[in-house]
Amino acid sequence: MTGRTMWIAIPFFTLFAVSGAAQLGRGEDQRANRPPNAGATTDSAASVAGIFSASTYVIGLEDVLDINIWKEPEISRTVPVRSDGKISLPLLHDVQASGLTPIQLGAEITKELKRFFTDPQVTVIVTAMNSQKVYILGEVKHPGPVPLVPNMTVLQVLSVAGGLSQFANEKRIYVLRRENGNELRLPFDYRQAVEGRGSGRNILLQPGDTIVVP
Repeated sequence: MTGRTMWIAIPFFTLFAVSGAAQLGRGEDQRANRPPNAGATTDSAASVAGIFSASTYVIGLEDVLDINIWKEPEISRTVPVRSDGKISLPLLHDVQASGLTPIQLGAEITKELKRFFTDPQVTVIVTAMNSQKVYILGEVKHPGPVPLVPNMTVLQVLSVAGGLSQFANEKRIYVLRRENGNELRLPFDYRQAVEGRGSGRNILLQPGDTIVVP
């Protein structure tokens, strides 16, 4: 009796993040030929810069998702999360994405695809975290929302906003943050942060933070 080798495909879900609306490009041939366990990682290994991970990041409106079904390139898609919180996929039509983690969404898509395929292998990759924003207002050249990337700091957001205006009070800048239902005010001394001295510190930002430049 001739022995046969059985390959067991293990689904994996990985979260990647890039700044702004940049998307991770890949060809259709790469989609079709990539085995489901190539580069498989644990959720801990998949975490991005220590603050976003495949099990804790919650998909939001305007995020861009790469949905890859192994060996099924015709139904694999890179899709935005619509204003109703859903994405559109062949066969499944509308699928709720907002409010789920990439792992949860991958599991939901896998369950629905079992109506059409014996053992679907699904990868969900967040290629643009457009729902993750911070806000900057006051004496900067370009106030408004700024896409948040992992490990983003106040100085980096000030740079994205075009820098301080000539009327800005460098010593009175602060960050407003909601935490456990309370509003915190974190002082930020621009000059000290730039020079890396004294009590000045380059504050690590969180989603929803607002930087106020008097």
